[in-house]
Amino acid sequence: MGNPKAFLSLPRKEAGYRPVSERIQDFSEVEQSLNSGDRRLQASRCMDCGVPFCHWACPLGNKVPEWQDLLYKGRWKEAFYLLEQTNDFPEFTGRVCPALCEKSCVLNLSQSDAVTIRENELAIVEAAFREAYIQPRQIKRIGKTVAIVGSGPAGLTLANRLNRKGFDVTVYEKDSLMGGLLRYGIPNFKLNKTIIDRRLDLMRQEGINFVPNAHVGKEIAVERLLKDYDALCLAIGAEIPRDLPVEGRQLKGVYFAMDLLAQQNNILQGISPDPDKQIRLKNKQVLVIGGGDTGSDCVGTARRQGAASVTQIEILPQPPEGSNPQTPWPMYPLILKTTSSHEEGCLRRWNLSTTRFLGKGDQLEAVEVEEVSWLPGINGGRPQMKLSGKKELIRADVALLAMGFVGACSEGLSEELGLESTKANTISVDKVFRTSHPKVFACGDAATGASLVVRAMATAVSLAETIDKAFKNNKL
Repeated sequence: MGNPKAFLSLPRKEAGYRPVSERIQDFSEVEQSLNSGDRRLQASRCMDCGVPFCHWACPLGNKVPEWQDLLYKGRWKEAFYLLEQTNDFPEFTGRVCPALCEKSCVLNLSQSDAVTIRENELAIVEAAFREAYIQPRQIKRIGKTVAIVGSGPAGLTLANRLNRKGFDVTVYEKDSLMGGLLRYGIPNFKLNKTIIDRRLDLMRQEGINFVPNAHVGKEIAVERLLKDYDALCLAIGAEIPRDLPVEGRQLKGVYFAMDLLAQQNNILQGISPDPDKQIRLKNKQVLVIGGGDTGSDCVGTARRQGAASVTQIEILPQPPEGSNPQTPWPMYPLILKTTSSHEEGCLRRWNLSTTRFLGKGDQLEAVEVEEVSWLPGINGGRPQMKLSGKKELIRADVALLAMGFVGACSEGLSEELGLESTKANTISVDKVFRTSHPKVFACGDAATGASLVVRAMATAVSLAETIDKAFKNNKL
């Protein structure tokens, strides 16, 4: 490293967020950026630790110490070329990744003051776009064709990798705009959609064909794809939300979280919803059921729509602050996470189970919850939930179900192709993401279940290698 002792004298410095009073007035990105000088100083804090646990923790295997050193030395272009070897879209992960790398940083262990890896990554790729280091490549074609169903992080990563290996790639997307989860599931205040469009323009210039409004299995027959392409790859995500089938579920005002997030993103794209189906939160008392990132995104969206109050409840106990002995370093710590959305105004509560929705007529008015406790599992098994009998009503005009996803939205594809599925309702694949059909592969959440953007991308990187080797070895 250029300055292996910088961490001793330089504290961690984050770019931070725009002021709350300002950012809740719009849907622009909340995160700010440091100037290039401060960013280089932050890169110098990488401490030449010897064993880079950041590299170990990153699903993509990013070569963090190496590009940190290049960034510190002002060699931005080289830093970008090294970064893009392992990460196809640093502009996405630099904005929405929970930074597994930082949690395993040795500085996080020794000083609780990890290197600003995620922010440095984002600075490198934004400099690459700004300085035009990124230019369309001229691809030498090998005469093989691949169809990819789904344009989320896995589908786009797979398309990018295979295209650069010389395959002719066509990406089919059921929605009107490309991007999948990145486009419809992540709010603009975390990922502005112009960032996706910028990358899509580049991919088109490099020869990738994108086909929106193409619902494979409905408008487009699977048999046609199997006939027209040498391989078919399913990157259709895990879009089946976990429901809450309790009394009153049918009341107006009870929605899945993704209904709100996708609708709001469409509105910002100039796509107006059916007025009768528009979810309006202005002056409403909003209850978010589920304590994860999707629930947090609902909190931020509700604040921007002008909700009168926002409450978020979680069935699990409140995680510890700072550290958790059950998830020691270098594991990802299961600790209390306070997001930028939480900072904008939200009452958070834990150990509450939703028992029923109550309404006047067909309109939601309140949600009944019951306090629960958690007992240690038998022989180290899963903890057991115990109902307390202590119930209360939480006033709510709108309830948003943000309780995760139960599996892949296969759109009938797995059945039509005769593919096996797992107990988690995902498409069954082997270790290299091959399905039981010789020409069909799967990656991302469709194969693994709902997970992180960076993990979906990592499965696509592995699948691209699998497909390339299969063609080279004449096994497809």
